[in-house]
Amino acid sequence: QVQLVESGGRQVQTGDSLTLSCTASDSSVSRYAMAWFRQAPGKEREFVASINWAGGSRLVAPSKKERFTISRGYAKTTAHLQMSSLKPEDTAVYYCAADSRFTSDIDSYSYWGQGTQVTVSS
Repeated sequence: QVQLVESGGRQVQTGDSLTLSCTASDSSVSRYAMAWFRQAPGKEREFVASINWAGGSRLVAPSKKERFTISRGYAKTTAHLQMSSLKPEDTAVYYCAADSRFTSDIDSYSYWGQGTQVTVSS
């Protein structure tokens, strides 16, 4: 069973940058796409970004392309989400997900982490 653990979430100020990390427990994830989703209070979970197993293809939600960057570690079992110019509306629980399919579709992802809280204060 693949386990994903997110880290890096914390409280920051408007305009700050922050990088989240996701580490997989199983090397099989190196052949999976990895993605980030987020869920703000009272809202549905939404797609942020995904990256294919090789790290050469990325999908990013249009509203986040200018400020969010997804990448994978060298061993391909980690994924990172670099966020810049953070705004209070970026406050959410950020979840890492993995699946053999490279997609932005939330329902396609089989493996999920527990989430990490990002709070952006004004």
